[in-house]
Amino acid sequence: MPRMSGQAHAGTAIQGRSLRQIAWGGLKRDKVALGGGVAVVTLMLVAIFAPVIVAALGHPPLEFHYDKVDPDLQVPRGPFGGISPDFLFGAEPVNGRDVFSRVVYGSRISLLIAFLATMLSVLLGTVLGVVAGYFGGWVDTLISRTMDVFLAFPLLLFAIALAGVVPDRAFGLAGDTLRIALMVFIIGFFNWPYIGRIIRGQALSLREREFVDAARSLGAGSPRILFIEMLPNLAAPILVYSTLLIPTNILFEAALSFLGVGVRPPTPTWGGMLSDATHWFQIAPNFMLFPGLAIFVTVLAFNLFGDGLRDALDPRSR
Repeated sequence: MPRMSGQAHAGTAIQGRSLRQIAWGGLKRDKVALGGGVAVVTLMLVAIFAPVIVAALGHPPLEFHYDKVDPDLQVPRGPFGGISPDFLFGAEPVNGRDVFSRVVYGSRISLLIAFLATMLSVLLGTVLGVVAGYFGGWVDTLISRTMDVFLAFPLLLFAIALAGVVPDRAFGLAGDTLRIALMVFIIGFFNWPYIGRIIRGQALSLREREFVDAARSLGAGSPRILFIEMLPNLAAPILVYSTLLIPTNILFEAALSFLGVGVRPPTPTWGGMLSDATHWFQIAPNFMLFPGLAIFVTVLAFNLFGDGLRDALDPRSR
């Protein structure tokens, strides 16, 4: 049998793959997670290009169409809530506003609040979690007990009370901007312990690893070890739990809007549309069906994508 030359050996050398390549390969094999990722990207594009989509397929979300409503019954004319080529999701009772346009524009509010609140939670939870896990001792005890207090806090009642006492103009903000900032603060600031606990547990394990001991022996200070050595190794769990935290924040925003303490009408939000539809669901079910489906599809897509991403980044699943 002829012996292989050195050049042949070089041609068959095994090439290493980065964590990103390995994760992408695992994610591509998970068709369900990949479908969830495609749905997430589609939803973000819908939110970004809402004016273009509405201009092509619908009507302005605040425009009244009384001709689409029966003047006696105050319900949309035609079958299935007035669904037609001009009104893809039908019309609202009483005023005849385009349900399709309001659902599309509602995605902007829901996704914006969810993303900003998640960013705030991830920032606070990551910093405090890695500090608690690395230093331990009284620092860990103080941060951990703070997490317990936040986790035991009645967040929904606090949100309702705070939204009720904040005036229409405060902190240099007013209108929808003030309500969005208030909801981002409530949801993001009080949800950081969920990811903080996860990062703390990971940091407790990482601080005993050889590369941390090597950096410490070379004279590296605590800030460098925390943010240069340990934090990059926490990127995978941070990314995964961020994708799982976003749907939770979407549901919480929808709940606040449903209770009337979120973004105020007439600005369209999915939760606000569901709240308005409670009086009409028997005779105009489309008014409740489509915003409910929007919440369901969005939350499901983020959860499927987050689960697949967690499996792809977990070395034990390969």
